[in-house]
Amino acid sequence: MELNRRTVIAGAAAAGIAATTLGTGAGTAQAASASPGGRKPVKELFGTLADGTRVHRWSLENGGTRLKVLSYGGIIQSLEIPDRHGRYANVSLGYDNLDAYVKGTTYFGATIGRYGNRIAKGRFTLDGENYQLSVNDGVNSLHGGAKGFNTKVWDIEPFTAGSDVGLHLHYTSVDGEMGYPGTLRTKVTFTLNRHGDWRIDYEATTDRPTVVNLTNHTYYNLAGEGSGSIYDHELWLAAGRFTPTDPGLIPTGELAKVKGTPFDFTRAKPIGRDIRTGHQQLVTAKGYDHNFVLDKGVTARPEHVVTLRDPGSGRSLKILTDQPGVQFYSGNFLDGTLVGQSGHTYRQGDGLALETQHFPDSPNEPSFPSTVLRPGQTYRTTTIHTFGV
Repeated sequence: MELNRRTVIAGAAAAGIAATTLGTGAGTAQAASASPGGRKPVKELFGTLADGTRVHRWSLENGGTRLKVLSYGGIIQSLEIPDRHGRYANVSLGYDNLDAYVKGTTYFGATIGRYGNRIAKGRFTLDGENYQLSVNDGVNSLHGGAKGFNTKVWDIEPFTAGSDVGLHLHYTSVDGEMGYPGTLRTKVTFTLNRHGDWRIDYEATTDRPTVVNLTNHTYYNLAGEGSGSIYDHELWLAAGRFTPTDPGLIPTGELAKVKGTPFDFTRAKPIGRDIRTGHQQLVTAKGYDHNFVLDKGVTARPEHVVTLRDPGSGRSLKILTDQPGVQFYSGNFLDGTLVGQSGHTYRQGDGLALETQHFPDSPNEPSFPSTVLRPGQTYRTTTIHTFGV
């Protein structure tokens, strides 16, 4: 039986359950407010880059959800939600210091752009012109190149609107950055509403034709970061097809049916049930690292396409999006060398990402939904995360 989340939050507040200490000089988070309206966003210094640029962390709290966002990379540094007993845990993987994010290659919690996922050989042709991008994943370009949006310091403007609280993040990518044409003006808005839902709205405009595919790369472990594997998490995806890949994890162009394969999540099942079956696609990617083709396609409004549940804690995550795909990554390349906020190492399968987006290598595959943005157009997309117990 699913409990009423507000009842759980109110019960936790009445019991005086303490929040998690994040250990970066920020002190201890206050108890969550169960009342409408949330708390005004709070800004604090998180660290300083080698060139002297100051990086800040913003804390948001509303409806029982606590979110911490860095100006570096637009990174979700912490996401705290209660379990069935009202006990809070940070359910996103990440670090407790800026240097680890700067040196890291895992994209923990990052805002990804200009182009989420992979572009084959870092090349594409648009309107008869050939473009060579930054190559940073073997021979391919991944997540915008070596210095993608995850490495940029974003301008952040806090806001309150009625009972909502949130942040507007702004970054302008100049013409030619990482090889992409056009100056791209990007705005990403993180909002927490009174129910504790976390909404992401992406917007972008350009002065030259370009390609855009923005997403967020939060790694989830609903039992709590550093608590171990996510293989017992149950996942449902509204996707009857997926895009198989070549050895470089570039889609072959095929839209393969999931029925009868380990890629069938049309009925919820534990992530670990089929992950070691020996299916060639799982061997190639060392687990799941594939784009799932959502049955709904591109939609005018976000629709429910993902449910993730941890049976142990009772925590659940539902994702709604207007995008045509979700990249499901099962943390295959976490190798035990990274130490998270809890002081525990992250090993293979200790977190998973669910990246709402257009398909990988869309600029080179005409059968995939287009990612082209032209002057006079505005790129807009929305993803909503709702949490339950």
